[in-house]
Amino acid sequence: MIRRLFVLAAVAVIGLGTVALEAKEWKKIRIGVEGAYPPFSEVGPDGKLKGFDIDIAMALCAKIGAECELVMQDWDGMIPALLAKKFDAIVASMSITEERKKRVDFTDKYYQTPARFVRKKGSGIEITKEGLKGKKIGVQRATIHDNYLTDNYGDSVQIVRYGTQDEANLDMLAGRVDLLLADSIALLDGFLKTEKGKDFEFVGPELRDVKWFGEGAGIAVRKEDQDLKKLLNDAIKAIRADGTYGAIAKKYFDFDIYGS
Repeated sequence: MIRRLFVLAAVAVIGLGTVALEAKEWKKIRIGVEGAYPPFSEVGPDGKLKGFDIDIAMALCAKIGAECELVMQDWDGMIPALLAKKFDAIVASMSITEERKKRVDFTDKYYQTPARFVRKKGSGIEITKEGLKGKKIGVQRATIHDNYLTDNYGDSVQIVRYGTQDEANLDMLAGRVDLLLADSIALLDGFLKTEKGKDFEFVGPELRDVKWFGEGAGIAVRKEDQDLKKLLNDAIKAIRADGTYGAIAKKYFDFDIYGS
């Protein structure tokens, strides 16, 4: 069952300023978010959405001077829902890839982090063709990580696909998969730093190949909505320049999440 949570939030503009462009018809922007990808997007104990993606979305709306409506959508339905006009933009750690650009357009990146594998401590598993042969690897379905595994190891490993990263993490804990592959920060903050993840560790190199992992995470919009893309790009530049982006990033990370 596709979970959808509609959260209406009138964004305060006081103290944040506005970009030079007026929002015109974009006085309200509906933004698709996942809500199951900590620390970027999750539902807190109070039932409210929180996380880096959520804060960035709200800050961008504030810069534009628009009301922000957050629409929670399962990951593998994100682009179809955008194209069906269930929302106007996607702020959900979506990597900018050539394959996705065939269907939607993207803003400039708003962060960039590498992917990594996770194994159980003491397992001895190495990230080589031979070392992974026959292993079960958990990955979130329809992601860049899924594509990378399929293209590079699909003939030698068992790829176990999940609707959310949390589901993959739970199966790793239960011993149903031998490794995980996902964004390194999502794995670190959402799994390895938790009490449940203390017996697991990163293995292998950071994975950054643009062919699979894209140019960073951007905001997806419909191709016809170039005016919205420009508003969002201007807003990304504005929150980077005025310190808003840095203040948000420091809430969640102790390194430069924006990347080089």
